[in-house]
Amino acid sequence: MLPYTLIEKKQAGKALSREEIAFLVNGFLQKEIPDYQMAAFLMAVFFKGMDADEIGAYIDVILNSGKRVKFPDTGTYYADKHSTGGVGDKISLILAPLAMASGRVKVPMISGRGLGHSGGTLDKLESIPGFRTDMSLKAFQKQTDEIGCALIGQTEDLCPADKVLYALRDVTATVRSVPLICGSILSKKIAEGVNGLVLDIKTGNGAFISDYDASVHLADQLRHFGEAYGLSVRPVITDMNQPLGNMIGNWLEVRESLDVLKGEGPESVREISLVLTSQMLSLADPKRSQDEIRAELEQLLDRGDAYRAFLKIAGTQGADIRFLEEPERYPSSAHRIEVRSPREGTISAIDTYQLGLDAIALGAGRKMITDKIDPKAGLELHRHIGERIERGEPLVTLYTDNKPAADLLAERLGDRFSFADTPTPKPPYIHEIR
Repeated sequence: MLPYTLIEKKQAGKALSREEIAFLVNGFLQKEIPDYQMAAFLMAVFFKGMDADEIGAYIDVILNSGKRVKFPDTGTYYADKHSTGGVGDKISLILAPLAMASGRVKVPMISGRGLGHSGGTLDKLESIPGFRTDMSLKAFQKQTDEIGCALIGQTEDLCPADKVLYALRDVTATVRSVPLICGSILSKKIAEGVNGLVLDIKTGNGAFISDYDASVHLADQLRHFGEAYGLSVRPVITDMNQPLGNMIGNWLEVRESLDVLKGEGPESVREISLVLTSQMLSLADPKRSQDEIRAELEQLLDRGDAYRAFLKIAGTQGADIRFLEEPERYPSSAHRIEVRSPREGTISAIDTYQLGLDAIALGAGRKMITDKIDPKAGLELHRHIGERIERGEPLVTLYTDNKPAADLLAERLGDRFSFADTPTPKPPYIHEIR
């Protein structure tokens, strides 16, 4: 087999065999196939897709490129959640400690870094001084069983093929592909040894899959292939036509998550966190009513139990929790610039995708694999869709150490918002649970 002929075969829309997919994936992992050829293959898949047999084979090859976790306690329900990515999506930072605080499930969560225009859970966690996300699978399993949750990045020995493919997809604009998304998400979740998986499938102009029907298709594909490996899968379609919450940027989103964990924070972040965590607990105990589960979770937030669970996770993973207990200790950005509304009216639409790129321009994400992130950088939104604003009122605040980038961006940020003279309904937080 030659990479060239397999790339050409996929460009023609023909199906590859499991052996051919294994040849490409394992060859890339072993550095026998160069980046430029693998990028060409990913682009061919992006445009031509994969059939069901190919997707199953792709998942299986990535899954078996490394080790798998096996939890010995068969009487415990292990569950995880995965989001397809969006702007301001900080739900994992709330859901994991909230589920842990319930004591009804244990949450071994393996997360990723920023991908394309969206932020990554690992980057958010690592903005907390001392927080270690690099942990062996053995330590990951041990911490999950001992305290109820562990939050780590992909290890060298768990789905290593996905780790290198993930980074290449990020910089080659091949993220928005259902087969590639299925392979990346499911290989890691199956390998981490969970029983149940809640999927936060984002839809809208800030999601990787913006079309609603395509988002539903992705949800159904993930459930189909996840169930084929014995997982209980619950997809939830959530809105990403505007950023989630007020903050975009790593430390900014940690601070907002802390507010929600203390029973405060934006309604949208609290609501989606409660719905997704409720679905997770429902997978563990299908006989319990959603009303009962939700009431329990609301109490855990309002009493601060979920906040204390987060402190325990962070402290166990090396974080200096003084910054979580007193966020004002955290260093401030050198520049804080307010962008004011160019006109009065109701916010009728937001270019969420572009705001994600704007945050990267300020230093909150990567343009290239080798870029370093400024954890302080980002944006704060002062208005969302359906809310009225007067001309000259604060619309967005920029946080950055990069003054030239901020000055250039400040001139353009008003263009990310559309205004109407008549009332505009607020979009729903949750579209459907499938």
